[in-house]
Amino acid sequence: MRRLPPLFLPPLFLLAACSDGPDAQPAADAAGSPTTDPADAAAPPPNTLTEAERAAGWRLLFDGETTEGWRGYNLEAFPDTGWAVVDGALVVGATATDPDVPIGGDIVTTESFTDFDLKFEFMLSEVANSGVLYRVIEEPGAAIWHNAPEYQVLDDTAYIEMGTMDMNTHLTGDNYDLHAAGTKTLHGPGQWNTARIRVANNVVEHWLNGTKTVEYVLGSPEWEALVAASKFAPFPQYGRAASGPIGLQDHGRNVFYRNIRILPLAAVSLFNGESLDGWQVHGTERWYVENGELVCESGPDAAYGYLATDRTFRDFDLTVDFKQEADGNSGVFFRSSVEGTTVSGWQAEVAPPGLFTGGIYESYGRGWLIQPDPALDAALRMGDWNTMRVRAVGDRVTTWLNGTRMVDLVDEGVGAGTGSIALQIHDGGGIKVRWRNIEVVDLGGRGRLAGAL
Repeated sequence: MRRLPPLFLPPLFLLAACSDGPDAQPAADAAGSPTTDPADAAAPPPNTLTEAERAAGWRLLFDGETTEGWRGYNLEAFPDTGWAVVDGALVVGATATDPDVPIGGDIVTTESFTDFDLKFEFMLSEVANSGVLYRVIEEPGAAIWHNAPEYQVLDDTAYIEMGTMDMNTHLTGDNYDLHAAGTKTLHGPGQWNTARIRVANNVVEHWLNGTKTVEYVLGSPEWEALVAASKFAPFPQYGRAASGPIGLQDHGRNVFYRNIRILPLAAVSLFNGESLDGWQVHGTERWYVENGELVCESGPDAAYGYLATDRTFRDFDLTVDFKQEADGNSGVFFRSSVEGTTVSGWQAEVAPPGLFTGGIYESYGRGWLIQPDPALDAALRMGDWNTMRVRAVGDRVTTWLNGTRMVDLVDEGVGAGTGSIALQIHDGGGIKVRWRNIEVVDLGGRGRLAGAL
C-alpha cells in the first residue's frame, strides 16, 4: 500500500512539548508531530523490534512508513482521507479540516487474532477521543463498537472538566462502558504513553504505562451481567467473537499511534499422545502412554514420582484433563524443580473428594497456602474426566475445576518462582490417574529448557 505523505495538521492540534522529571515522555514538535527523546539513546528506534522480541515471536503491525496491514472497517482498502502516516506515527484525523468530524472512519488490521499480547504507544491531542478494539466483528451497518470490546484512549482531564456525562468506565485504560481503571498514570496531550492489551483463554488485561488497569473474563457471569446492564445489551454479538482484527477508532481529534506490535499467544500441546517426549521422569513410579492418554500409576516402591516438562514457564495459562481411576492423589506443580523425588515449587492439588482439589500447596515449605471453599468440591467428578485450569501471572495464581473457580491467590513467594510444569503421583501406592489434552499458553515469552535459568 502506498505511503501517505506527512500532511498538514490543523492549527487546533498543535501540541506543546511539556514534561520534565523521571517520567518525562517524548513530546511533539512545533508541527504537532511526535519526536524522539535524544536522551533515550539506549531505546530502540520507534516501530522496530529488538532481537529478543523477534526471537520471542513479536511482530510489527505498523512499520512507521506505510499503512500496509491495515484497511478501513467494513472496507477492502485503507481510507483515502483522515488517517495519515506522519513522522513515524499513524495519526487519526491528520487531514481533517474540522477537528470534531471523523472523516477517515475506523480502521482494522487485515489479519485476525484470537489470543495475543498487544503493545502500542499513543499520544493525545487536546480533547482527543479514540480507542483500540479487538476481536472485531465486521457487520454492515453496525458501528465497530457494537460488537468489539474497547481499550479507551482519551484526554481524561478535558472530558472530566466538561462534566457532560458520567465518565466512570469511559476513561483511558478502561474496558469501555464495563470496567473502570484503578490507579493509573496518564501522560497528557503532547506526551507518549505505553499501553498493552493481553487476551489469553478469555482473560483480558489492560495496562497503561506499566500498571494493570483492568482485568476481566469474557463470558464470565460477572461480564454477562455487566453487558446486560450496559449500552451493549441491544447487540447480541458484542464480545462473542473467538477471533477478529485489531481496530483503531476515529472519533475526531488527533491521536498518534506508534510501536504497535503483537505476540500471538497460541496454546501449545505439552503431550503428543504417543510418547513422553518433552518430559523427564523422576522416581520409580510408572509413567506411560495408553490409548493416547498419559497414565501415572504407583509402582512397587509406592513412592513419590514426578513427570516434569523440559521447558520452564514463568507466566502461563494451563489446561489439562484428568481422570482418577484409583485413589487419585496427585497434582499439577508449576514454577517447580525436581531433584530425585524432592520437589520445590507449588502444586495445584488433584485429589479424591474432600481433599481440596484446586488448592495451592507449597511442598517442603509453608504447606497449604489456600484451600477451596468446601462447597466447591462438588465440581469434582471422581472416576470421570475433569478439566483443571491453572493460570499464573506474576504473584497471582488462579485455578478452575470444570469451569468453577476454585482459588485465587496473590503471594510474593509464588511471584518470585520460575521452573517447570510437573505432574505428581503421591506416595502410598494404589494410585492411578489418566491425563490428556495438556495445553499451555506461554504468557512470559518462549520459555527455556529446564536447567537453563
